[in-house]
Amino acid sequence: MASIFRSGAVALISGGASGVGFAFAAHCRRSGMHVALLDINASSLSAASSALSAIDNKLLTLTYELDVSDLSAWDAVKADLSGKFQSIDFLMLNAGMSIRTTKPWGDAEYFHRTLGVNFFGMVHGLTTFLPMVLRTTGPSAVVLTGSKQGITNPPGNPAYNASKSAVKTVTEQLAHDLRTPSSSIYAPHVSAHLLVPGWTFTGLSGNVGPVADEEALKTKPRGAWLPSQVCEYGVDKIEKGQFYIICPDTDVDESLDNARMTWAIGDITEGRSALSRWDDKVKDEAAEWIKKDAERRRGKM
Repeated sequence: MASIFRSGAVALISGGASGVGFAFAAHCRRSGMHVALLDINASSLSAASSALSAIDNKLLTLTYELDVSDLSAWDAVKADLSGKFQSIDFLMLNAGMSIRTTKPWGDAEYFHRTLGVNFFGMVHGLTTFLPMVLRTTGPSAVVLTGSKQGITNPPGNPAYNASKSAVKTVTEQLAHDLRTPSSSIYAPHVSAHLLVPGWTFTGLSGNVGPVADEEALKTKPRGAWLPSQVCEYGVDKIEKGQFYIICPDTDVDESLDNARMTWAIGDITEGRSALSRWDDKVKDEAAEWIKKDAERRRGKM
């Protein structure tokens, strides 16, 4: 079976000028793909374009500076891009932001800004470019970047968690509709994937722009993964058709992730308090259960 990442195919990546987005862009370019990068940072876009051209300057690299929360900006990108390509083989919606407020429950703008970028930025990408993905004839994929905070929902940044939880829900619905014959977008050759990085050294943590691994390693926190590691892990799972791509990092392995997620859903099924893992009355029990469950899972691996 042909790979999604194949010579002559087309990739469009939002948040593509740095971090995980650029790591995927570089992989696409090394695979012989044309690449369109969307990002709000003009200087990072320029550097990313140069880096991709250095890999192979015979392939087309398009860059678009935009705020993903602005639907009209997406329309302008489509007007230009559709004149160059008829379809998109790999659509990655990755742009995101995280802001803090000292009074989240009195700050509506904090919620609007966060969901505007992290959720509606992805909705805009889907409604604008999914039709071009559906036109493909070979294997194609749509990848949305989520977060573990959208699954386990730790306290402290409710708008961010809500935005990533919404991304998870929409991506699940998309995957269902793509595989279901009665759906209006039935397309069995197109797969959907939820990419959930672990702790990764990206622009959200100070690693802005397309930074080479050897440079990032000089300042990367010990426990964090490089964006290229997330890409390598993600590409392997995408090629295998896996929907949930829950990435580990240096500090947190797959078994610990799975134990934490299992405890989180147990708050509902076992009738515990909301976010019981952080409830003073339950947190010690939660920590012990998670530790033992992770150890049990490691024994099965």
